[in-house]
Amino acid sequence: MGSTADKVKGTANEAMGKAKQGVGEATDSEKLKGEGTMQEIKGKGQKAMGDAKDAAKDAMDRAADAAKRGVD
Repeated sequence: MGSTADKVKGTANEAMGKAKQGVGEATDSEKLKGEGTMQEIKGKGQKAMGDAKDAAKDAMDRAADAAKRGVD
């Protein structure tokens, strides 16, 4: 999965998790509050993975550019 897809899925999971937590609060459902918290955490992890992929790609691009300049 690409970095953009990770970030989009992460944002969606965070939003759905927060919504579940809100419904859990409104209905006094510990189960929904817990599920919502876990889904929000999953979303944050997905977004972090997307950011890490972007950082790794940027580092590889910079290294390739530096190597190319060294060869020229």
